Amino acid sequence: MELAHSLDLAGQPELSEKTASVLHWKNLRPNAYAVIASSAIILSLVTAQECRSVTHLPSLTYGLVLWGWWGILASSLWRLSQKHVSWVTFAPRQLMVHLGLAPLLGWAHLLLLWSNCFIVPANIRVIVMRSDWKRLMNLNRFGMEILIYGFILGVIGAIQYHIRSQREAIRSSDLQRQLSTAQLQALQMQLEPHFLFNTLNAITTLVELGRSQEAAQMLAHLNLILKTTLSSSTPQKVPLSRELEIIDNYLAIEQIRFADRLRIEMKIDQSAMNGLVPSFLLQPIVENAIRHGIAHCEAEGVIETSIRREGKTLRMRVYDSGASIPKTPVTGNGIGLRNTRERLTHFYEDRFEMNTTVLEGGGFEVAIAIPYEQ
Repeated sequence: MELAHSLDLAGQPELSEKTASVLHWKNLRPNAYAVIASSAIILSLVTAQECRSVTHLPSLTYGLVLWGWWGILASSLWRLSQKHVSWVTFAPRQLMVHLGLAPLLGWAHLLLLWSNCFIVPANIRVIVMRSDWKRLMNLNRFGMEILIYGFILGVIGAIQYHIRSQREAIRSSDLQRQLSTAQLQALQMQLEPHFLFNTLNAITTLVELGRSQEAAQMLAHLNLILKTTLSSSTPQKVPLSRELEIIDNYLAIEQIRFADRLRIEMKIDQSAMNGLVPSFLLQPIVENAIRHGIAHCEAEGVIETSIRREGKTLRMRVYDSGASIPKTPVTGNGIGLRNTRERLTHFYEDRFEMNTTVLEGGGFEVAIAIPYEQ
């Protein structure tokens, strides 16, 4: 099957840029016709040497006619198989065509080989012609012609099948990647409008209460968040430092809303700042902590975010003190947390951990561990 690596995929549906970049080596592979021609020339020289010598004209001519014929035939079948795949399939109709072609081409090849006698010296030409006729024009040699034709047809058919299988696998992988991206986009689109709706409601409330300066500050932080989240059109991994910028601006908004009722603690390992995390990963978790925990606190509530690197693992933890007696049950299965788990599955499959814990007294904790990627 190594010959499959030399064959051309030209004329097929264009793949994505990412897939094309992975397969950039395709243009460096030898051409199928060059492989066929090289094989025919080598076999011709070997045959000529076995007959007498590569410098002996009749022997060289015989070798070239013998293998050049099959080289031309293989190139023709390959060309037809590229334009019409059915030519190398083994459907009944195609088999009947080949069963008709094989004998005709076999006799034509044998006659062409026999005509090589005309280049031998005149004094022995008649003897050679009679000898070669008996050697070539017999059932065994004719059967060999049919077998070689079938062998070439089978090899080309197998290679074309292998290429089609590779192409389908690549196309399937490409479509799967596009589907995965679309699903991630849908998950992210589920988060951003929800956050935007809550923030705009808070700004509206501040304006109604006459707290215009605080509303303006909240709008400024919202502007920074939107610039960050809308700067890329597709979900991706971003440095932790960039993700924390979103968290800082979001918490600044919530600090304005809750004033003295919210205390924020950030414990960040500086060695983790260059690690990559899925964009918009922590914001919905922090928002969930405020919405279900701090919003129900009558006194001061605490949001604690801690991030540290442990070797090849990045660990993140978001804790909220919550209300002493939660007004709504907290299970850790809300839309925001479920969405986060699904996005982590898309990015890391089974190489991550996400645990939610309801603490005694109403507190709640979300702990995430992902591979550290710089």
